[in-house]
Amino acid sequence: MSDWLDEINYDKLINKHLRGVIVDALKIAQEQGLPGENHFYITFKTDFAGTDIPEMLKIQYPESMTIVLQHQFSDLTVNDDNFSVVLTFGGIPYKLTIPFQSITYFADPHARFGLSFNNQTDEEELKLESLEREISQNPQATPAEVISIDSFRKK
Repeated sequence: MSDWLDEINYDKLINKHLRGVIVDALKIAQEQGLPGENHFYITFKTDFAGTDIPEMLKIQYPESMTIVLQHQFSDLTVNDDNFSVVLTFGGIPYKLTIPFQSITYFADPHARFGLSFNNQTDEEELKLESLEREISQNPQATPAEVISIDSFRKK
């Protein structure tokens, strides 16, 4: 946390750490499989940047999709920003790569546990943060120009 903050965004902090729960749960499944009757329902935005799913699924689910990780999945790999898994659709295995930020819902029905995220503005926030960072690093690049109202007054 090297950036100076004007305020603490508690919603963002909570979302970050709750997504950490998802990461940890997926890491457990990656390392040892799903214990007992645990299984995951994961809803994610299919149009989110970094989401990589087969074209036929993008067509069928243009905005969001729910997958179930229970008995028939393989090659679960958890990375820093996303996870990938191989699931079978129509008898054909496909690899899906899903960014954690694209997840809108995560549940383990066996544990009676669920998380819901409102990330309608996540991509917009990332773009805004990037723009703010760019402006702070190069103040001369600001597109705004200050115009004095005096130039429009009648003399």
